[in-house]
Amino acid sequence: MGHLIRTVRADEWRRVRELRLAALRDPAAGVAFLETYERAAARPDAYWKDRTASAAARDGAMLQFVAEGPDGAWAGSVTALVEEPGTPTLLGAPIDRRQAHLVGVYVRPEARGTGLTEDLFDAAVTWAFAPDGAAAERVRLFVHQDNPRAEAFYRRYGFTRSGQHAPVPDDPAAREYEMVLDRETP
Repeated sequence: MGHLIRTVRADEWRRVRELRLAALRDPAAGVAFLETYERAAARPDAYWKDRTASAAARDGAMLQFVAEGPDGAWAGSVTALVEEPGTPTLLGAPIDRRQAHLVGVYVRPEARGTGLTEDLFDAAVTWAFAPDGAAAERVRLFVHQDNPRAEAFYRRYGFTRSGQHAPVPDDPAAREYEMVLDRETP
């Protein structure tokens, strides 16, 4: 497909907003994201500008990667959040090591099954483990108990369940399972 995987730029907030709203309209959004379309669509431009500026700053606590096609259209995205040791979590115990947390994983339906998700993950995971990137010891993400397609991809990529889980905020009977990928040591 010839997609360029790159980080967002601060001035691309409208495109970040459009892709996020498309993700939240996806049929799987209910088990993939903790935000609704209605909440996101109601957010003011200032929110999207701040969010995009933060996700574009290579020295910040997060970095958003996008897949840009030859025509300039964005086909997908993933964001890596840096989490420092001692940060409290929904899992109870604070984080015990520097890690990157992947969130907002989305690939447009027409680009699924093309290897684009792998390409996005390659970029995010490489940055997460790189000494001049996040310098993380591991990468983690959460997957909803009712999202087997996403979990299957994460397993193929190398993530494993950590044994930890958390209730879904708007549905405490449902669970989000933590999956982790540890940095390989030489």
